[in-house]
Amino acid sequence: MSKFNSRVDFKTQVHGKWILAGEHAVLRGSRAIAFPVYGKELTLKWENPDSDRPFRAEFKGDRGQEFQLLFSGVFDRALEILGRAGDSSLKRGEFVVESTLPVGAGLGASAALAVAVGRWFQSQGLIEESGLFEFCREIENLFHGESSGVDVAVAIENRGLMFSRGAGFEAFDPKWNPTWYISYSGARGITSECVSKVKDLIARDKALGEELDGRMREAVSMAHESLLSSSDTGFDILAESIRLARSAFDGWGLTGGELGSHMKWLEAAGAVAVKPTGSGGGGFALSLWRERPRTDIEEKLIPVFKT
Repeated sequence: MSKFNSRVDFKTQVHGKWILAGEHAVLRGSRAIAFPVYGKELTLKWENPDSDRPFRAEFKGDRGQEFQLLFSGVFDRALEILGRAGDSSLKRGEFVVESTLPVGAGLGASAALAVAVGRWFQSQGLIEESGLFEFCREIENLFHGESSGVDVAVAIENRGLMFSRGAGFEAFDPKWNPTWYISYSGARGITSECVSKVKDLIARDKALGEELDGRMREAVSMAHESLLSSSDTGFDILAESIRLARSAFDGWGLTGGELGSHMKWLEAAGAVAVKPTGSGGGGFALSLWRERPRTDIEEKLIPVFKT
């Protein structure tokens, strides 16, 4: 590995993600299907590395300030993983975090930050490319307690993936282009709390926990089948897979409050199928439509189909 090079400026951009199916159950061996959100991203820049100015970070963009309390913790956690905690030689230069990616909304903000910081450490020769995924996943444990790695994988690969915690991930490219959107419920979801809630349910009722995980696994299989067929035959299967995944979230108790109200609004507006995307409990919802909704509805949604 090369030595730390203080003369090298650095810039990277990482997109958010949304999950079609597989949430929570992915921690227990289920596959998950996830895609980037190209309209929501985080950019990390490293400036003036040779200056005498102290280590500092600046936060810009619509959502940049939301990372102000997270950045130093992520950087310090990375140093700990490397066994370099307290190494002042690595705390130099000025970092700029610019983001349109909201924190706590289920779009993979913590994974995006972990990957951006991980790439900086890679650029300094402190980790190899082959170790980037596991390094960033370990950083993300700071937020979730136990990261499945799916958010990190999509952030690194920047394309649709079929992800399995045991088998890794592979590119997944649908054969047709559904009309689907994500939209914010108005309430933030805290992933670690949602993960704990699901684990508590499993501890109380193992049979129910296995049933709900089974629903999510079947939802993934159906979604996979639907997207590899034609739109004529695949649409109804895809809609049913989204409803089945939604039923798992219902069973876990993660669809109440503002998220539940938002999903009802989407259905009333004409969405064929709706589910949380991410941990649930708040954050974003995924909606599938036969046709694009009215303009006044669509302007409140974020398209995740190719236009």
